[in-house]
Amino acid sequence: MNQSSASLQPPAGGSVFGRLSTLDRFLPVWIFAAMAMGILLGKVFPGLGPALDSVKLDTVSLPIAIGLLWMMYPVLAKVKYGKMPEMAANWKMSGTSLLLNWVIGPALMFALAWLLLPDHPEYRTGLILVGLARCIAMVLIWNMLACGDNEYAAVLVAINSVFQIVMYTVLGYFYLTVVPQWLGGSAVALDVSMGEIAKSVLIFLGIPLAAGFLTRLFLTRAKGEEWYETKFVPRLSPTAIIGLLFTIVMMFSLKGEVILERPGDVVRIALPLLIYFIIMFSLSFAISYLLKFPYADTATISFTAAGNNFELAIAVAIGVFGLASGEALATVVGPLIEVPALIALVYLSLWLGRRFYPHDPLWKSRSAPVRAGEPVGD
Repeated sequence: MNQSSASLQPPAGGSVFGRLSTLDRFLPVWIFAAMAMGILLGKVFPGLGPALDSVKLDTVSLPIAIGLLWMMYPVLAKVKYGKMPEMAANWKMSGTSLLLNWVIGPALMFALAWLLLPDHPEYRTGLILVGLARCIAMVLIWNMLACGDNEYAAVLVAINSVFQIVMYTVLGYFYLTVVPQWLGGSAVALDVSMGEIAKSVLIFLGIPLAAGFLTRLFLTRAKGEEWYETKFVPRLSPTAIIGLLFTIVMMFSLKGEVILERPGDVVRIALPLLIYFIIMFSLSFAISYLLKFPYADTATISFTAAGNNFELAIAVAIGVFGLASGEALATVVGPLIEVPALIALVYLSLWLGRRFYPHDPLWKSRSAPVRAGEPVGD
């Protein structure tokens, strides 16, 4: 956002939407444009996808990995790490998040996959792998845009990361081997080590987390807290959105041909995913509201529960079942559907916040329009 727009004052009682920067306000437009650009690049330059995918960081294409790290770093550089121990000690909120993420989420995805894909066991398995992988990357972007609590989001992402290392293989065995036999279906073997999952978490959370922590540590010592919060962070924040858009372009240039070549299968896979996002977000928001959590924490819990770690799910599906498998296709469709669905939920979250948290300071701010990704509250 340019300096002239930063000086504009909204009318009294102006909405959060009216105080968003141009980059944030029209983010759905930029996202769909990035999706279209990615598909177009993949179509016009058919060799681009294989070339970009030939170099990987862990099991993820290097351009996508760069985009993921790029978009997470500004968010994690904004986190006030001194507040994290206090937030981690709030077991009422953290326990609610763990219940939603590791009990309700996987069970819901399993149920939707079996209900809506009874004739496609390979797609069903792919979706179950997605349901078991809890989000540790893009959730930070959605939470930031919905004016959630950055520090609490970092806490929940860290907790989910630890549980992911320990529980992914255990729950995979339960939902792919044990439960299908109860239902008369065939079991699926899942050979994934905790070490492989830990490596993925270390790369895609550990690197940007360390970079964000060190940035805050050294710059606040050198320039002071006020300079960091009022000068550095406002300039750094918009780059997270640029990183998101770059990731989407790369993702669709690599995988967007799936939509063009197999639209029917994509629709079949997309339906349970869309239902999952809506139910998980709505249920999480309702539970958090009934438990009287503040809006910022409610938004954070809701987006953490609704999002998934597609990078891990894709890596597991390709590693176990192969690149050309139906399981891999189901996991690849996941992020293509998640991006537009979750940005819609960002706007829904802001609307619900105004509707059910009318006295929250967030909605009473009379400050100027914010830069991309900055909270709007006092």
